This record gives sequence, C-alpha cells and structure tokens, in this order.
Amino acid sequence: MNASTNPPITLRDLAHGKTTTTASIRFQPYWWEAAPRPATDDTHCPATCDVAVVGSGFTGLSAALTLLAKGRSVVILDRGVPGFGASTRNGGQVGSGNQKFKVKRLIALRGEKKATELLLEGTRMLDYIEHLITTEKIDCHFQRCGRFRAAIRPEHYEAMARDMEDLKRIAGVESYMVPRSEQMSEIGSEIFYGGSVLPNDAALHPALYHAGLLQRIQERGGVVVGQSNVNSVSRNGGGFQLETSKGRIAARNVLIATNGYTANLSSALSRRIISIGSGLISTAEIPADILSRLMPKNRVYGNTNRVFYYFRAAPDERRIIWGGRAGRGAQATSLALYRHLARDLLTVFPDIADTPVTHAWDGQIGYTHDEFPHLGRMADGMHYAVGYCGTGVSRSTYFGHKIALQMVGDPAGRTAFDDLAFPAFPVHPIAKRAVPVVETWYRFRDYTKI
Repeated sequence: MNASTNPPITLRDLAHGKTTTTASIRFQPYWWEAAPRPATDDTHCPATCDVAVVGSGFTGLSAALTLLAKGRSVVILDRGVPGFGASTRNGGQVGSGNQKFKVKRLIALRGEKKATELLLEGTRMLDYIEHLITTEKIDCHFQRCGRFRAAIRPEHYEAMARDMEDLKRIAGVESYMVPRSEQMSEIGSEIFYGGSVLPNDAALHPALYHAGLLQRIQERGGVVVGQSNVNSVSRNGGGFQLETSKGRIAARNVLIATNGYTANLSSALSRRIISIGSGLISTAEIPADILSRLMPKNRVYGNTNRVFYYFRAAPDERRIIWGGRAGRGAQATSLALYRHLARDLLTVFPDIADTPVTHAWDGQIGYTHDEFPHLGRMADGMHYAVGYCGTGVSRSTYFGHKIALQMVGDPAGRTAFDDLAFPAFPVHPIAKRAVPVVETWYRFRDYTKI
C-alpha cells in the first residue's frame, strides 16, 4: 500500500470532491493484491499452433482449457499483461445472465420457445462455472451466496415479483421476494422498497479465478504470450497467419476473445460491439459488527435503476467493493471518475462516510446492439465469442468452452445462441459517441422517476 504518511481519502471526501491528493489511493483493482498480474514478457512465441486465441480473459482461457483437453496446441496472445482487462476488473458477481431482459420482454423479442431455450442455457452457464472451478480445484472463494436485487421504487418491486414468477415457470429458476417490511434481514438500508433474492447466484475472486485458469493451461502445455499485440490476421492456405509484435504465427484456427477490448483486428466484429466503461472502488476494512448489519447474509447486491450499481463484501476481508458505470472526461487516475460511486454508496450506507477508500479502477464492458452475447464463425473463418453486456463471468467461461467445442466439430458445442443474428451497430462511430448521452438520459430518468 501507499505510505502511511498520506492522509486517507474517505468516502465522504470522495463523494464531495474534497480530495487534495490521490496518494493514498491505489488506481488498480483491489483483486490484484491477492493475485498480481503475471509477467510474461520473455515468453517465447511459437511459430505454429493449432489454435491462436486472441485475448487472455475468461473466454480465451476457458476455450484454451477445452482445446487442450481435445488434443489441440494453443497459443494465447494478449496485447497487455495476461488478465489485465475486464476479467480481473469486474465485481466478482456470478449469475446466469438471465436478468438482462424481463421474461415477457424476451418472449416478445424471440418467442416463447426460443426464450425458454435461452433462459435454460443461462442456468447451465452458472452450473458450468461451478463445475469447472470444482473439477479444476481452483481456489477463488467461489460461493453460492445468492443475489439480492433491491427495488428503487414500489412499482419495481411488483414488476420483479411478476418476472420472478415467469422465470420460475419458464426456466425453473428459484427465487423469492422480500417486502420492504422485512428487507433489513437482507440489507442494512432503508432507501429501498424490498427486493428479490436469487439464492443460487454466486460470488468469486475474479483475479484468483483467472490465475487458476492460467496455471492449469500452462501445466497442460498451453502457451500464454503477453505484451504481444496482434497487428493483423490473414488467410494462409487452409489456415491463418498472424502478425504480432513478437513475431509471426501460423495457426489452423483463430479465436477472437477480446470482448470490451475488441479493436480493429476484424472490421466485421468491431462494428458489432462497443465498449462501455465500468468503474469500481474498494473501501478499507469496516468493523465486523457494522458490516454484518449492512450485509447480514453476505450476498451480492444490485438495484433496479437503468444505470444501476452493484456491490458486495470482499472475500475474507471486511471491505465493500462497489461498482457502476465509469465517470467520463478524466484520466483513469483521476478521482473525478469515481466520485459518483462514493455518492451512491453513501446514499445506501450513510453511516460509513468516514471509511477510507483504498482502491479505484476502471474497465471495459463489451456491449452488443441487441444486448445478447454472441459466438460463432465469421465469413473469413475466424471464430469469436464476445458481447457479454456486463454479465460476463459465467457467460464468458461458458461461451469459451462452447466455442472451443464448435471449433473441433464436437456436437456438444451447440447452444441456443448459435442461430441468433449478430447485428452491427447502425453508424458504429456515432453509436460509440452516443453512449454518454444515453447514459445521462437514463440517469435523469432514474432521478426524476420518469
């Protein structure tokens, strides 16, 4: 940590913008304290492989594990340090991804048969990540702690109750409602109007999970090359040729697994995904009796705003990890990016205003135009799995596994998402610039209750 001579910045300081120095803040994920990013600068880059995977997040690592099990040689390439991106920058909340759409909305979009298939696949995603962590013996504090989603308004509570009934009817997902009169049993705050509990949702330590996957890959002969930017990919006979900052690689197949960090390697893919900033802060440790009162069942938490926030306690430490959309118009090392997170936190938990903030960091979420994740094979023959829209821990792990099976021709790789059209953003550059405008409008509607 930083020198103790620097006075701590409290949540109140950050919320009110009273920060004369940032020296007491670490501008990197709290998760990296337990799992520092590995140095791979000297890793040799093989000249050939069966599969080149671009991106070393959960998608790429999960795919690599499956490919190695199928006897393929794998090289994972990342332009930064492995795991530098969103896979070690998220909040460590693990769900099925089935909360992106209300069930009735999903049925209206896709029809009841397809909606049922998609929802059932979502539950399998959650089960698969638990299976993988258990069978690979990855120590990452995985726990089925359950999720409490707090209603910001009374009408949100009623809408959630109806949606939970539909989710149970369609996909067998267990849940229950907690009225406002009983919500203190779930969260030590009076600002909400009750909420829903999904008892099978989970939490993990994302950096330890990533480190565990990385270790298993290296133990089985997979090669992970960091600081190796892929400048171009071209067809080369029956395979591909990749020009990287560490040399040329010939690969039979290529998987693009870059999600919110997708650049211009594939114009077809880059038109179909935009990056949205996410920001998180971590507090210093809180007295045990206070944390127990604020989060009595130690779940993961969220709310029903359009521009929502999410939070949880850190595993094995009495800290609060609080996340939401990233601020704009400043550098990642500017506390201006994180001021709104402290304000939101103190709206929910005003009693801990004097608690110091120790870490602040940002990351990139990959969003698609239709808000569905997508996997498949492009016209040029490259495979992809991207677009998790903010619910990526289980989705990316599952999609990595499934796209790997598809690449080797295993019918077990089929998913309910395979036949979904993958639409491009209309006028993609304008769509990217419109993100802050839309977000501001959503915040205004959240505030004014429009």
